[in-house]
Amino acid sequence: MDDLIQVAMLGVLKAIDRFDPERGVMFTTFGVPTIVGELRRHFRDRTWTLHVPRGAKELYQMIGGVVDELHQTLGRSPTVPEIAERAGLTVEETLQAFEVGDAYRGVPLAPPNDDEDTPDAITLGTTDRGFNSVEAKLTVRTLLEALPTERERMIVKLRFVDGLTQSEIGKRMGVSQVQISRLLRASLEKMRRRLNQA
Repeated sequence: MDDLIQVAMLGVLKAIDRFDPERGVMFTTFGVPTIVGELRRHFRDRTWTLHVPRGAKELYQMIGGVVDELHQTLGRSPTVPEIAERAGLTVEETLQAFEVGDAYRGVPLAPPNDDEDTPDAITLGTTDRGFNSVEAKLTVRTLLEALPTERERMIVKLRFVDGLTQSEIGKRMGVSQVQISRLLRASLEKMRRRLNQA
């Protein structure tokens, strides 16, 4: 409302500057149309979501009038070729004029919505599937580095990263499955203590 009052006051100032009392017309007769013109110009230029050239705006408004007229005349929604013919435009120009309307109305943006009944809501983004695992990977890396020997780190990696069984790790490392089990238990306990200290 403050903006509209300011625009109207600007209209009053323009009317004062242009008013010629020698023409024998009252100030209100000249001033009111000037103020209304300023308000209309404000709505025409400032209420569009995107900047659109004046000619495109006027074409969009003209097409709207043609659509209303044809709707009443035909008793149904007119086709694009009918609108183009009545407006004296090509079909492509008519379609472009309709597209200009999207800049006036804009497209509603909404946060991601679980409600499937609102298909017009645009999803602004999705959660990266790997995002939650980043912190876990960094924590595991830090805990692995806390193990004192390369052998311990290798056993934990082979078991939990590569997915090998304790028997397969034992064959690779040249020790028994029971020894791998003990080493894993001890390594995991060291990692758990380190995690609790953090």
